Amino acid sequence: MTTNPNAPARAGRREWTALGVLMLPLLLVSMDVSVLYFAVPQISADLEPTGTQQLWIFDIYAFVLAGLLMTMGAVGDRIGRRTLLLIGAAAFGAASLAAAYADSAEALIAARAVLGIGGATLMPSTLALVRTMFTDPAQRAKAIALWSGVMTGGVALGSVMSGVLVEYFWWGSVFLVNLPAMALLLVLGPILLPESRNPAPGRFDRLSVPLSMAAVLPVIYGLKEITSDGWNVRYVVSITVGLLFAVLFVHRQRTSASPMIPPALFRGRGFGPAVVLNLLALFGMMGSAFFTTQYIQSVLGKSAMEAALWGLLPSVPIGMAAPLAAWLVQKGVARATVVAAGFTISASGYVLLAVAGTESMWLVLAACGVLAFGVVMATTQIMDLAMGATPVDRAATASSLMETGAEFGGALGMAVLGSIGTAVYRREIPASAPAPAHETLGAALALAEQLPGRAGDVLAAAAREAFTSGMRGAALAGAVTLLGAAVLAAVLLRRVPAHDNAGRADQLSPSGV
Repeated sequence: MTTNPNAPARAGRREWTALGVLMLPLLLVSMDVSVLYFAVPQISADLEPTGTQQLWIFDIYAFVLAGLLMTMGAVGDRIGRRTLLLIGAAAFGAASLAAAYADSAEALIAARAVLGIGGATLMPSTLALVRTMFTDPAQRAKAIALWSGVMTGGVALGSVMSGVLVEYFWWGSVFLVNLPAMALLLVLGPILLPESRNPAPGRFDRLSVPLSMAAVLPVIYGLKEITSDGWNVRYVVSITVGLLFAVLFVHRQRTSASPMIPPALFRGRGFGPAVVLNLLALFGMMGSAFFTTQYIQSVLGKSAMEAALWGLLPSVPIGMAAPLAAWLVQKGVARATVVAAGFTISASGYVLLAVAGTESMWLVLAACGVLAFGVVMATTQIMDLAMGATPVDRAATASSLMETGAEFGGALGMAVLGSIGTAVYRREIPASAPAPAHETLGAALALAEQLPGRAGDVLAAAAREAFTSGMRGAALAGAVTLLGAAVLAAVLLRRVPAHDNAGRADQLSPSGV
């Protein structure tokens, strides 16, 4: 029996153990997106933040994370992904300690900002190291499937863990859970994780750093504010300004001798389509979350803790999605077929959501599970495709670009589908209802509690029905979007083989990318 001397080396026990170590920072970074969910009342009572400060306590982490992803990806390719990961772990641990014992709203905001910086170093580094350690396509597919599952599960787990910790401890405990994992990473990382960097990175383009942040942050800010406050001129201006800087950023990358995001990355087979499809997948995933969390709490009347626990139920089938997608590809099913099937399944989840009533808890939970199953099935293969098409020398840069696209997709999904749902809600709420009830379901229910007798019950029932109608309208739009993504995947990926040739990507000269 002969072996192919050019075949990629297969990972062994050391690499798989190292992958387990990499899951620690990934899980915690994804959890920190939602970990403050139940801690807000205690934080408000203890630190007494203003309304604006409370918003920044929530949002500063995601803003800093999104704004620095591309910069940190480029830095990781230059100084080494393991080095950046360990620096990020130290920063994340120190910021977690500072956040846990913050004695003012300003101190907590600052600590959350440093957590965002740490998260921006950890996320691209983990996926880049997966690309470095697993060069065999089949093994890489399995590793990325695990990476995707942990990433998705962390967001759901964060809110539940915060509820349990706040129930038995003080609010700072939601940050202290980060410390043992970061300490373990700092100890085991230098032993198990290989160092890798671009041997010829070229000059670091400092101008691209502010340009990338100016492109990302105003757009993310505008989309998030539209989701919560509705369309406003200043939010549209913010998005427009961000898009203008995005044009300048792209121009800089195309003309710079040493760009932060090399245009040659998009010449890798399937990388450009993977960025677009990943954005659409997160559009669908986060767009549904805007409605389903409110539905379980405000329409069904569940407490926040009950809603979080019920929200874990749809996560159960997610664990099977990534392995199934990887297995199908290994059996020779075209990647385009698997990704398109994932989008189609997720669209069917939206179809289920589109027929829900005001007492359809099990149907809504099933819809969430089906939608998430399809999205994870698609994104696992999308990420594998993107990383397989990327030279190892640019793994962190490519990873950061994919994750930045995911941030945009999530914010866009919540803004667009949220706006559709709000428009339907305002159309369906009875014209005779008081003006505040026309704004949001929460405002209507708060007003209903103040009305005497049957009037409050009638308003609450009407508001819940109007919100559910809005959810159904947004679900139809989400289903159409994801079906369009399925068609797009079938077209754009039709010539991509079941296993991309990772070796071809690695043969690109570092200077060429």
